[in-house]
Amino acid sequence: MKLIIQIPCYNEEATLPETLAALPASLEGVDEIETLVVNDGSSDRTLQIAKDIGVDHIVTQVRNRGLARAFMAGLEASLDAGADIVVNTDGDNQYCADDIPVLIAPILTGEADIVIGARPIFNNPNFGILKKLLQQLGSAVVRVFSGTDVRDAPCGFRAISRLAAMQMRVFSGYTYTLETIIQAGHHGLSVKSVPVRVNEQRRPSRLVRNLPSYLWRSCLTILRIFILYRPLPFFSLCSFLIFFPGFLLGLRFLVFFLAGQGDGKIQSLILAALLMTSGAMLFIVAILADLIAANRMLLEDVHWRVAKMRYAQTGDRE
Repeated sequence: MKLIIQIPCYNEEATLPETLAALPASLEGVDEIETLVVNDGSSDRTLQIAKDIGVDHIVTQVRNRGLARAFMAGLEASLDAGADIVVNTDGDNQYCADDIPVLIAPILTGEADIVIGARPIFNNPNFGILKKLLQQLGSAVVRVFSGTDVRDAPCGFRAISRLAAMQMRVFSGYTYTLETIIQAGHHGLSVKSVPVRVNEQRRPSRLVRNLPSYLWRSCLTILRIFILYRPLPFFSLCSFLIFFPGFLLGLRFLVFFLAGQGDGKIQSLILAALLMTSGAMLFIVAILADLIAANRMLLEDVHWRVAKMRYAQTGDRE
């Protein structure tokens, strides 16, 4: 059983040594532990520090491509290196490395494919009351959309089995945390939350520069991935919300017309026709989007089979 701990980094020269030093050298149930650093276009000495410390694997992106791209680059490199389990943590030493055994335990016992840490949100002094409430609300929304029981959806401290890692594809360039959970739920993967601890904050979050921006981009990510995986119900709902008011307006005009009072209400008829036509067109879009989604599912199945063949030489045990 091989565990690779991946650390996406962007200008983490101040905290990377501490983060690497805290990682466990051995764990029960794990035969090999290796480290992997994704240098996401750092302009400081992050890359040199990783080399000096002797990190097992280093993935370098020439320019900064963002957290989501760095995460996926690390995941693919970990699979190439033969990882059975991938643990993702942050380069700012935000998460307590002593909780890695708790994080990987459900995967080792076969209880879960993905394990996500649940931080003590309401006991975290670094979070304001508004941020705490928004974190809880966001996690609740992700639970609804994904059908999973994740308590801290934005948490990046997570363990991923080889099976789950081979099925992950991140479309967002902003963050992978929310999208991968909804994707996992759609693929029928087992997702589990476990309580984890956090260390003292060393620097402000680069992802959450301000709450309104983070909230807006997170909502767009959730909406986008929901449309991607559930286009028929989404567009059908939009169609109904537009068609039904038009139908009521048309029915109203018909009642007046039959009563001989249709004069002067032609505007209602025109609006009803516009709304009902738009609703009908959206329903056609819903059907077309569903057909495209079926095509995408076939492509995902092809990708899954190709991934199994690609990683068979690096220890695929599926």
